[in-house]
Amino acid sequence: MKILVIRFSSMGDIIYTTPVVRCLKTQLPNSEVHFLTKPAFKYIYDNNPYVDKLLFLQPTLGETIDIIKDEGYDYIVDLHNNLRTTSIKLRTGIKSYTYKKQPIRKWLSLKFKLKLIPEIHLVDRYMKAVIPLGVKNDEKPIDYYIKADHQLSELLPVSHQSNYLVFIIGATHFTKRMPNAKIISICQKINLPIVLLGGADVKANGEEIASAVSNAYNACGITTLDQSVFLVSKSAGVIGFDTGLTHIAEAFDKPIASVWGGTTPDLLGVWPYKVNQTLIAGVELPCRPCSKFGLEKCPLGHFKCMNDMPADTIADFANTTATN
Repeated sequence: MKILVIRFSSMGDIIYTTPVVRCLKTQLPNSEVHFLTKPAFKYIYDNNPYVDKLLFLQPTLGETIDIIKDEGYDYIVDLHNNLRTTSIKLRTGIKSYTYKKQPIRKWLSLKFKLKLIPEIHLVDRYMKAVIPLGVKNDEKPIDYYIKADHQLSELLPVSHQSNYLVFIIGATHFTKRMPNAKIISICQKINLPIVLLGGADVKANGEEIASAVSNAYNACGITTLDQSVFLVSKSAGVIGFDTGLTHIAEAFDKPIASVWGGTTPDLLGVWPYKVNQTLIAGVELPCRPCSKFGLEKCPLGHFKCMNDMPADTIADFANTTATN
């Protein structure tokens, strides 16, 4: 049996497909499982033992479809469900199973601040697509495989090489990120060494935070993604926003304080999955959520969802769980 699983983006959505791929591979005897995504997200499935082959979206959809036809799949599992995947299914004629997005419910929930989305995690919604194949959720965490044999001594100063906390300060959109002053107020209450992680876009933020917090080390824009994931895997716990690296951290079952600003976990269905110790931090406001995926500024200008975030609650969680 040859199966193609499709999910084009984004980092967080793709990482939550890994349990589906694992269950397909382990529960269907002699199955061959391929995964189709954008080239930019190749790293998520690098070294994953449950994927037999990675395929990538080509410059034209026609080129992608030709590759799919040449492979001769028995089934397509569509975990994206957009116009391109619909075209792929129609033009290849391959029997398919598709994840249901509930776009109308999500739009109404966002527009009118209603709770119309059942509290079902995205992983479990993905898993529903493969039930007809006789596949069940194995109830295990997401998968992520670190690519290289990194060493803490090469990435961190001696002061931060044991029992440290990771604070992921980056995120794609402004309304997902916490202002530096609020991050500083939290870090100043944490008793452990703190490693700040994020991309080059928040390197200056990390410098400002580290200069104000004596036990913080700024690794933003210095470590690669694989090195950052390695640092997460060796940490005592994680604080992070609604961003890919925070979701990847779930693969290692570290205590996670998942901090939400303008977006909300119930709308997206992406709270920490199969993690034993978690804190979902968010401020209840009539304007939340203001978007599904984040905005470049607060629509109302006050940014209370992050400015009013309870620093003590997050710091207490970090101090308690990281020392247990």
